[in-house]
Formats: sequence, C-alpha cells, structure tokens
Amino acid sequence: MISKTTILAIRTLMHLAQQPPQAVLTPRSIAEALHESPSYLAKVTRLLVKAGTLRAEKGVHGGVHLTRPAEKVTLLEIVEACEGAILGGFCEEGCGRHRICSYHVSTKELRAAVVGVYSRWTLARLMERPCVHAGTSACLMAVQ
Repeated sequence: MISKTTILAIRTLMHLAQQPPQAVLTPRSIAEALHESPSYLAKVTRLLVKAGTLRAEKGVHGGVHLTRPAEKVTLLEIVEACEGAILGGFCEEGCGRHRICSYHVSTKELRAAVVGVYSRWTLARLMERPCVHAGTSACLMAVQ
C-alpha cells in the first residue's frame, strides 16, 4: 500500500526531525545514517523538496532541512509527494451523477477513509513511539 520510496521518505523526515531546528544535512549524510543508497535518497529528497516538505540549501554548507515542524507535516503530504494524489475510481461522465455504480461508490468511500487516516497522522505522531527491534524482525521505520 505504501511504496519503498514513501517509506524512505518517512524515515528521512523522521531523521531530519530529530536534528536541531533548521539543521541542514546533505542527502549523502542522511543516506549513511539510514544505511541507504545515496542516489536513491537523493531522488527521495528531490520529491520532498518539490512538494515543499523540505527546502534545499545550496553551497558549501548546503543540504536539506524541514520547512516546518514535524507536527505540521502529514502522512498524506508525504505519500502524495512520493506517489502522487490518492485517486478514487470514479465513474465516467456517461454514468451520470444520479446513477453512479456500486463499485465507484465503494472506491469513493475507500479514498475518503485513506485520505482521512493519512491526514490525521503527522510526522510528530509517527515519532511518538520509536521503532523497537524485537527479535530478528526489523521495523521498516528504524532510524539510527
């Protein structure tokens, strides 16, 4: 349901949120901290910059930083930055507004539920209970 790119975006934002306010980190340093590919992480940070979640600073001390506090960044914003807008499968014009088929009613409900949940969860809320490794299974949200 959530892609590897979105998971890495969440992990990246959680890592940045743990830094002092306005701390600027290079994508390479974030990739090293998260044990991820620097080129893949650069792609993810570009998506987040384009969406306005991160700001890129150029120059010798350049890198990226959060544009606002973790409490203001929603999971919906992160998912849509990486995967595009969450769409529902709505009927074409030929169905007419008064005769929407049952399938499309169900996809409309599903979209509303997904958008509702993703809108309520913020980056700060995701960070309230950090990942705890139990046994050999690793949490996808592990941030070192």
